[in-house]
Amino acid sequence: MNSIKRWWTKKKIITFLILVLIGIVSMLFVTHNQMLYHDTIAKVTTVQTDKPQKQVDTFQNVDHLTDQKLHLVLMNGDKKGQTLTITNQYSDSQATDQKYKVGDQIFVKLHTYDGKLGGTIKGFKRDSVLVFLAWLVVCLLVMSMAFKGAMALFSVLLNATLFLFAVKLDLKWQGNHVMLIFGVLAVIFSVLTLLLVLGPSKRMLATLGATVLGTSISMLISLAIFALTQEKGMFYESMEYVTQVPRPLFLAETLLGSLGAVMDESTDIVATLFELKSIDPKVSRGQLFLSGRKVGQSIMGPLVNVLFLIFMTDTFISALLYIKNGNSWGYTFAMNMSLGTVQSLISGIGIVLAIPVASGLAALLLGRRRAA
Repeated sequence: MNSIKRWWTKKKIITFLILVLIGIVSMLFVTHNQMLYHDTIAKVTTVQTDKPQKQVDTFQNVDHLTDQKLHLVLMNGDKKGQTLTITNQYSDSQATDQKYKVGDQIFVKLHTYDGKLGGTIKGFKRDSVLVFLAWLVVCLLVMSMAFKGAMALFSVLLNATLFLFAVKLDLKWQGNHVMLIFGVLAVIFSVLTLLLVLGPSKRMLATLGATVLGTSISMLISLAIFALTQEKGMFYESMEYVTQVPRPLFLAETLLGSLGAVMDESTDIVATLFELKSIDPKVSRGQLFLSGRKVGQSIMGPLVNVLFLIFMTDTFISALLYIKNGNSWGYTFAMNMSLGTVQSLISGIGIVLAIPVASGLAALLLGRRRAA
């Protein structure tokens, strides 16, 4: 009880109340900001739903289609306050359609037919959900990690800005220097993130060195294997909506994904060794290196499994769709899972390499030579 009282200091209570107030104001704003949108927004006032109709395709997939009659009131534009009725059809799977209910705010495209106002649904107005999730993340970071949480949040925002700038630069150069752009971006990501979160310290240098070296070596190994195998089994054509040469984009995507995994592991190893050094200032470099290896071995398995689960989550829906439409397991794997599997393997190589690299750098910067 006393520890809880100490945690809930006056400063934290004030911070919590400020965050709650910011959340309330933000939610009120996004639910009443329709005038800021150029697109027309309407609110669903009543819904009339018909009986579902069974549908069966040539592969015996069963679904049900349901018609809705939505009564809407316009919330912005020169026709604000006017009402209209729109029909909507949705399926049980809702793969390419949506079911709407009373109170939903939706974007509509207006048109007039025989002097009567009508419209076409374009989709949900989702800013309230996004703002609430963003506010929740900020609250958790600030309340649990205070200043370091705020720095972590700032690093994410800064990295997102840099990523958008890199994408625009890639589009401006028409995809001619993809690896150069995102290779430099990966280094900048690492330096800025670790500087903001860890500060200019030996811990930051050890983590940065392990991250850059582990990621670079894993990418070089993968490129060497690609050259030896002539990239057989690499189905770059399975990359969806690619308007540039797909191979450089795949490598850039792999680079950024591997960077995140290696940085995560390196940070854990180096942080543990720094704590060990603070407990026992006389610990030797050899002892630190062996301790770092043990830490890396204990977290390597869960981290690889996390990458695998992320990969499976990303491909599960499209793979299921392929199989349900009569495609074989081999074709489904080739078109949906092969590139993701390669990316996971490359990230796994980086994770394995980061263990001795992070342990060695931390031991070199922190440890003492064993007396002869």
